[in-house]
Amino acid sequence: MVRKAVFLAGGLGLLCLMLSKTDAVSYAWTSATKVKDSVRSNVPVEFEIERARQMVADLEPDIRRNMHVIAKEEVEIDRLEKQIAMTEDKLAGQRTDIVRLQTDLSAGKGVYRYAGRRYKTSQVKADLANRFERFKTNEATLGSLQDILTARQRSLAAARQKLEGMMAAKRKLAVEVENLEARLKMVEVAQTTSDYQFDDSQLARVKNLMTEIHTRLGVAEKLVNSDHQYQGEIMLDAPETENIMEQVAEYFELDRPQAERLAEAVH
Repeated sequence: MVRKAVFLAGGLGLLCLMLSKTDAVSYAWTSATKVKDSVRSNVPVEFEIERARQMVADLEPDIRRNMHVIAKEEVEIDRLEKQIAMTEDKLAGQRTDIVRLQTDLSAGKGVYRYAGRRYKTSQVKADLANRFERFKTNEATLGSLQDILTARQRSLAAARQKLEGMMAAKRKLAVEVENLEARLKMVEVAQTTSDYQFDDSQLARVKNLMTEIHTRLGVAEKLVNSDHQYQGEIMLDAPETENIMEQVAEYFELDRPQAERLAEAVH
């Protein structure tokens, strides 16, 4: 009973440890993902565009390697085609000789003469058998070479399509990078001409300085305009008294008699 309880407690402890490790891994992964996203969001767009341009340029070595592989395969296929052509010519000559010997043996002669030498029927038959075996071997070899050529031609066609796809994709990506850069420049132009640009660039600092100068000049102008009479100077003429009646008549566009009657009524 005690042993069973010990095993049960150990199993529960191991399970808790595994769960805690799983949670720790999950927390660590989530934190790392957030940090990664935060770092990426803080990277300037200009840097990311330049990085994309460099990555597009880095495709060039792969394209060059594929071009080299294709060129090498083209040379090998050309060599194989020449080998097949030679084998076909060789088989055509062998076939002609075999048919000739077969035809001569069909005549039933006892002795056969070739190139000034005499051969018995048994010798001609043995030579015909050897020639026929070599012909069948060479014919099988030709078939294998043709199969190899067909397979390599298919592989070459696939490699060419892959290369064309890579080159087309590279051109498309290069155009996309240029479009992104153009869009970035348009955003920068819009930010430059906007009145609400919140950044710490040199342009913003110049704008703030100009605004401050305008403010200070405006204050100075108001002070000058509000203090035309300097202290200590003698006033040479008495200030004119304001005629309220004339001001009202002028404001309401009253003729002179009406203005005078209005003045008498007031007095």
